[in-house]
Amino acid sequence: MKLTFQRHIIGLSALAMLALAQTSAIADDKFSDVVIKSKKLDNNTYMFIGAGGNIAVSAGDDGILIVDDQFAPLADKITAALNDIQPGLPKYIVNTHYHGDHTGGNAHFGQTGSILAHHNVLKRLKADSSTPASALPVITYEDNISIHFNQDTLEVIHLGPGHTDGDSVVMWQKANIIHMGDLYFKDRFPYIDLAAGGSVTGYRENVSLILDRLDNKTKVIPGHGALADKNALLKFKHMLDDSINWMRGEIEMGHDLATIKKQGVPAKYANWAWEFISADKWIETLYQDLAAKS
Repeated sequence: MKLTFQRHIIGLSALAMLALAQTSAIADDKFSDVVIKSKKLDNNTYMFIGAGGNIAVSAGDDGILIVDDQFAPLADKITAALNDIQPGLPKYIVNTHYHGDHTGGNAHFGQTGSILAHHNVLKRLKADSSTPASALPVITYEDNISIHFNQDTLEVIHLGPGHTDGDSVVMWQKANIIHMGDLYFKDRFPYIDLAAGGSVTGYRENVSLILDRLDNKTKVIPGHGALADKNALLKFKHMLDDSINWMRGEIEMGHDLATIKKQGVPAKYANWAWEFISADKWIETLYQDLAAKS
């Protein structure tokens, strides 16, 4: 009887391990066709597009630094793309915020490099008990921090609640490049994570503050989408302005969420919807945040 019971437990354990392995295999298979595309922006700086948030890379005499690291199953592909530029693993990994499509590679790269992020990124990653220690930031900051690396100074700037409560942008002073994290979705409605301290008006104000620091030659890396410039970011800011003003008007007229959804977003922005943030989702985000503050 005891032997039978032990065999039963062993069998259940084996099934659990098999299920876990199958789940992992499915997750890996989802990313099997992803190609990491590298775009050189200047002598030392690159942009990687794959799946999830865009990655910025600084590679030179001081080593390698990356901003964001996409999904965990892509870590080996990202490493291979880095090795095509320069041998070695990143010394520093900067997280623009805590979402998994920007921090999934932390556990891998954090084994050999130091992760930097805003205090709230550490707080939110630690809140998930499944986050391994190697995935946690080891250097955190309240507002700004400067990284002197590969003959440039990278300003890592926190501007307050926007996409989440822990967003940072990274500016290369000499190269005139900025990584916006998810404070910029190029030509798309943004995801504003209200449950994680995000703010519709804060998001808009953060974009406005950054625009004041850019010039017409600045290369702008969005969290999602193709490489952009100041004019493209300004177009995005105008969409935010118009969306906020429109929703405030709807709320002032006493329209409820269902009525506004039926009406739809202003026609000029209908094509800004995408698979993750539909027009309805954007309306819900605007209404939920702005109605609560009206």
